[in-house]
Amino acid sequence: MNRFLLMRVTLVALLTVLVGCAGGGAADDDDASDVSGQVLVTTTAPVSQIFHDTIQAWGSAVGDPHRATVISLGHGGQVTGADSAAGQTVRRGQPLLRIAPDPAARNAYRQAQSALELATGEWKRTQQMVAQHLATQSQLAVARKALDDAQAGLDAQRALGGGSAEEVISAPADGVVTALNVNLGDRFQTDAPLLSFTPSHGLIARLGVQPEDGLRLKPGMAVQIQGVYGASEVMNGQLIMVGRAIDAQTHLLPLQVELPSSVGANVIAGAAVRAVIETASYTAWGLPRDAVLHDDKGDYVFAVDHDHAKRIDVTLKHPEGDIVGVQGALDDKTRIIVLGSYELNDGDAVREQQEPAK
Repeated sequence: MNRFLLMRVTLVALLTVLVGCAGGGAADDDDASDVSGQVLVTTTAPVSQIFHDTIQAWGSAVGDPHRATVISLGHGGQVTGADSAAGQTVRRGQPLLRIAPDPAARNAYRQAQSALELATGEWKRTQQMVAQHLATQSQLAVARKALDDAQAGLDAQRALGGGSAEEVISAPADGVVTALNVNLGDRFQTDAPLLSFTPSHGLIARLGVQPEDGLRLKPGMAVQIQGVYGASEVMNGQLIMVGRAIDAQTHLLPLQVELPSSVGANVIAGAAVRAVIETASYTAWGLPRDAVLHDDKGDYVFAVDHDHAKRIDVTLKHPEGDIVGVQGALDDKTRIIVLGSYELNDGDAVREQQEPAK
């Protein structure tokens, strides 16, 4: 019996100690909350930097009409070999097409050869007759002119392709065959477009923007170009044309951007691209996006002023990016609240979080 009584007394004592400890811990927590009465925040200092207003545009990389070439021949013929395809990248001097000249061109060349042989013989005979005083100098001059005319005619027919059984069209420079208009075995007429060629340094970006943004654009502005698909490299270009008429199909204002000569290594003709156009530069205070708040009165930030939150109204000038640009009554010594600002009201007590020792 005494044994059971001793166990009950021990249990009651243990429970009393546990309740006392719990009550003491709660009191400590209440005391700590009452002592602090402050919102724990992190702060940063604003940094003065240059921001750029930007306009986004979309479009594609195309051949520069001032550099792209349509290859044709001054005579008809037949395609006997196709060594390239549309979209193929080629090197300077690489064969693209093999052409058999038109039979009429071959016939004209042979006639020009015969005319030259005849004129050469006539000139030689006239020279001999002049030496024998059987012809005049005037007759010799006429024979010489006939020889020169025959030579010019033969050169012209040779340039027209009649002098060879097969003619090879080669790439004039490193670039891309943007279009191939003939197939193997096709016959074509004089000056028919055979293929389109764009040099590797001859690409531009043809873009479109909203019409209301066009008033802020002018040639010479810096443009950053990047391919739409994949992790393509950002390239720096320059705006060279701002349209003043809306495109009837896209209902956008057309733009043209000159691309660097090295663009061929990153973008191919016809590829979709996106662009960011820098329209204006200005100086503003750079702050993390979370530091800038907004209410019915406008944009504002909280600064730490003698351990209290102080509201400072600002103007948000550059809202894009993780670091936004604001203008207002700030300086580089102002401690701007970043984390914890959403819980604050003007005048609330705050406590800055201490950084761990390094």
